Amino acid sequence: MKGLVARRRNPIVASILLLVALLGVGGVYAVATTAAPAEAVATSDQTAIDEGKRLYLEGCSSCHGLDAQGTSNGPTLIGVGAAAVHFQVATGRMPMAAPGAQAPSKPADYTETEIAAMASYIASLAPGPAIPSAEDLSYEGADQAMGGELFRINCAQCHQAAGQGGALTQGKYAPSLMDAEPQIIYEAMLTGPQNMPVFGDGTLTVEDKQAVIAYIMDLQEAPSPGGLSLGRLGPVAEGLFLWAGVMAAFVGLAVWIGIKAR
Repeated sequence: MKGLVARRRNPIVASILLLVALLGVGGVYAVATTAAPAEAVATSDQTAIDEGKRLYLEGCSSCHGLDAQGTSNGPTLIGVGAAAVHFQVATGRMPMAAPGAQAPSKPADYTETEIAAMASYIASLAPGPAIPSAEDLSYEGADQAMGGELFRINCAQCHQAAGQGGALTQGKYAPSLMDAEPQIIYEAMLTGPQNMPVFGDGTLTVEDKQAVIAYIMDLQEAPSPGGLSLGRLGPVAEGLFLWAGVMAAFVGLAVWIGIKAR
């Protein structure tokens, strides 16, 4: 027993044990980090991946690099996931026509099949947020009241309480949500495009996201009892509009009286 303890205390033996331990940890880490990308490729259609790569090289590589590693003109796409690709390309934000403070939404340059192919290619490079499933996007029965509360806490500062959008700094802005579809809203929360923070499942659960979507869908369908919605900016904007209208009427009346008095 004493001999065994002595051998353990020997510097050479201790170094060998440390080396073995480091090699073991390194091997486990290598297996863990390579398993996910391999699974991503295996679960995707290789034909779609090849087509997506072709489309990527034609339309995206000039800014994001031939291997999606990023350049001075565009960030890396390694690890952004299929959801980010679908959001950016389906809303027409990508590819950008020219550099700017923010990529504007416009009609998409690609079909849904082509977008899915590009998303498959980017997803094959590294694990990232996947495109939400139909079950994820189903907001029927979601708690709309809780969705409104979550929206006001997390989103209203930029998108305005009624989802009409608003200005940010340095030419940036939060877009209106009045025409946003559930999938686009979900993917925006999941990936945090441009100035928006990421609301992953650890921050907002799937049920929370469904509740927020239910609230936004209700905002899109809500009528304006007073007639003009005026952007639903609240009593200040409505009061200013009324004041300007009344003052314009008074000025017109004064001009008319002056003309008649001659």
